[in-house]
Amino acid sequence: MFRKVLVANRGEIALRVIRACREMGIQSVAVFSEADKESLHVRMADQAVCIGPPPSSKSYLNLEAIMEAAKATGVEAVHPGYGYLAEEEELAMACQRENLVFIGPTPENLRLAGDKILAKQTVARAGVPVLPSSHGAIGSLEEALSWADRIGYPVLIKAAGGGGGRGIRVCQNEEDLREEYPIAKAEAKAAFGNDEVYMEKRITSARHVEFQILADVRGEVVHLGERECTIQRRYQKLIEESPSPSLSPGLRDQMGHAAVAAARAVNYRNAGTVEFLLDPEGRFYFMEINARIQVEHPVTEQVTGLDLVKEQIRIAWEEPLMPFLKQIKPSGWALECRINAEDPQKGFLPCPGLVEELKVPGGFGVRVDTHLYQGYELPMYYDSLVAKLISYDRTRQGAISVMRRALKEFVIHPIRTTIPLHLRILEDPDFLAGRFDTEFVKRFFPQQEDEQD
Repeated sequence: MFRKVLVANRGEIALRVIRACREMGIQSVAVFSEADKESLHVRMADQAVCIGPPPSSKSYLNLEAIMEAAKATGVEAVHPGYGYLAEEEELAMACQRENLVFIGPTPENLRLAGDKILAKQTVARAGVPVLPSSHGAIGSLEEALSWADRIGYPVLIKAAGGGGGRGIRVCQNEEDLREEYPIAKAEAKAAFGNDEVYMEKRITSARHVEFQILADVRGEVVHLGERECTIQRRYQKLIEESPSPSLSPGLRDQMGHAAVAAARAVNYRNAGTVEFLLDPEGRFYFMEINARIQVEHPVTEQVTGLDLVKEQIRIAWEEPLMPFLKQIKPSGWALECRINAEDPQKGFLPCPGLVEELKVPGGFGVRVDTHLYQGYELPMYYDSLVAKLISYDRTRQGAISVMRRALKEFVIHPIRTTIPLHLRILEDPDFLAGRFDTEFVKRFFPQQEDEQD
């Protein structure tokens, strides 16, 4: 097994990886920006290296600084976490050049996952359903109008090199398309350095369901069940749960087989997620493969009893998947609420600052993944996710009850967070009945969402 691993990330996911390493007897090396010198992941790691000033572009996205830290500390492998460089082919390639193991997918996997058009074409050839879409990048407005006529409105314009819900524009009609097409290309260029866009059919009243997969170097692939990720705002997930309340056993089997087929089609390796859209008639369509550990991976861990970060490390060490994984049956129900330092009443304005008081919930069925501590100064430079609150029980109603109780116990003062919004959602009759789609959250902020759309 690896002797020492560098964790190329910050926040709760850096802590998550450091803890898994410690339990496996692996030394950990943290990297940190000047703004994060008091961060918990720096204190928890066996060794820590400052990699630059506060802006992410000069620290956590600074590939050269991260590789220098890896070489200077003599690590054998690099775990990227999620976000930042986790899905950058260049990081995986740089590890190869330095004879380090990248704990994640292969560079080829990352290249394909980053090219949404090629990924859809590849899995479609394996028989996995995909949404009606343009056959490649769209080169002009005239071409976009032609494709929209063939696909049928409403349509989505999406960045070919995009991800994380960024760079997506909705077009209900030709007028929208004429206005949004140049904006979408400009956004794609600014966000991803690539202005290629493509178009696909927009499914109304859709649900977002994804499957967790594991794949080893011998080509064995298993799925660990699904996660329901439909509760989201502007394509950013807020609440996830496993299993999904919308799948029948038969549909679950079909989608699980499709997820495995998609992973095999691209020769996938390590942990990943195959994402689908599910329409009201129960038809599902491949969206993309997320080639990383996901923010919402704890709900799968709760219902399977597996530590997915440890599984990632074992696969990277070229251990075969354990035989029992092929027969694993998720049990019970888990929910995750993403606690963001944002004010939902002010357009989800980020709210950094000093954590003067922190009371973390506990008790049966509660898990909290966070990098907060009392007295911590939350920096203004990074993502607003400050905690993941996970509940577990035998039933969905039980898991919701545990989550409500835990949310009410959670105190992060005086910073404003999304906790009050989660409580409102968990009281909603349609949420309780499992009746929702990806537009569900708009009902809580109709004016705000309309203004921003």
